[in-house]
Amino acid sequence: MDKQGQEYQWLEWAKELQFIAQAGLTYTKDLFDKERFERIREISAEIMSQQSKLPLAEVKDLFCNETGFQTPKLDTRAAIFKDNKILLVEENDGTWSMPGGWVDVMETVKSNTVKEVKEEAGLDVDAVRVIALHDRNLHNLPPYAYNVCKVFVLCEVKGGCFHPNIETVGSDYFGLDELPPLSVDKNSYQQIEMCFDAYSDKNWQVEFD
Repeated sequence: MDKQGQEYQWLEWAKELQFIAQAGLTYTKDLFDKERFERIREISAEIMSQQSKLPLAEVKDLFCNETGFQTPKLDTRAAIFKDNKILLVEENDGTWSMPGGWVDVMETVKSNTVKEVKEEAGLDVDAVRVIALHDRNLHNLPPYAYNVCKVFVLCEVKGGCFHPNIETVGSDYFGLDELPPLSVDKNSYQQIEMCFDAYSDKNWQVEFD
């Protein structure tokens, strides 16, 4: 295990306890077992609170509020190119990211990709092909207390233009050697480089973890 893995080992333990507890609460019929699983969930939240310095109540709200069998969340990121430059949108904190976000319950990966581009960049696009499926915690920092599957999708622009909105304050195209400060929790330099490679390779094979 590398140094970074050792640093966040406590997070993996807390996540595993949370997963065991949530699965147990979902499927157990025994009231005594339910009490035990609830205590396991509390322990996972206490570990998270102790290590992250967040109040226990806040951790429980963020970390222990799901029901049913626990599965990864889905996030889409659109790779849009013009003149061999990639489109990025500027976040409110001054960092830049590929247009995207959580997949809404009523959306597919494809429709969500199109929707997020319209909301954040003002563009109408076609989602053409999947570039990669990444386990977020293997590629982005800081690690989250839950797992996320990030789907990178190559898109083609049909029309539209940027308008400032509640999520983004600007958009522009950048070459790989001129990238602005990135929102690395959403997309790393390596992930953007991967999208450049996929854009230039018509025989690109989907990368997945």
